Amino acid sequence: MDSDDAEVDFQVRAAVYDSVMTGGAAPLVDELAAQLGLARGQVSAALERLAAGRALVLQHESREVLMANPFSAVPTPFAVRAAGKLYYGNCIWDALGIPAALGADARIDCSCGCCGEAMSLAVDGDALQPADGVVHFAIPAHRWWDDIVFN
Repeated sequence: MDSDDAEVDFQVRAAVYDSVMTGGAAPLVDELAAQLGLARGQVSAALERLAAGRALVLQHESREVLMANPFSAVPTPFAVRAAGKLYYGNCIWDALGIPAALGADARIDCSCGCCGEAMSLAVDGDALQPADGVVHFAIPAHRWWDDIVFN
């Protein structure tokens, strides 16, 4: 990768995270191109490089942003209300990472993976508030990227 590609990758990644963190949604490729004054092909190539480097996850067919971890670009069972906005985590780990990334208090609404019962967690300051339940990771972290969308 040459220095021009590295600069474009940096600009695209920063724009994706800025959009997700401030607006609650991932931008589309065409929106990124217009915002950054780049050709659509340059943005698409940058997204592919970022996905190859595990900095982002792209949707399988459209190649639009699916995950800018810890944020999901699509609704999931891990709803996070923080900083006056609704965000979605890809899993409970990511849902807990959203308040940390935003530096904000949060309420996480999810459900028990075993029985489906509704659960809520609160993050206040830097601390997860006491709650009933257990956070369980069915797949070891070193295997998450084996199939990041479904693990």
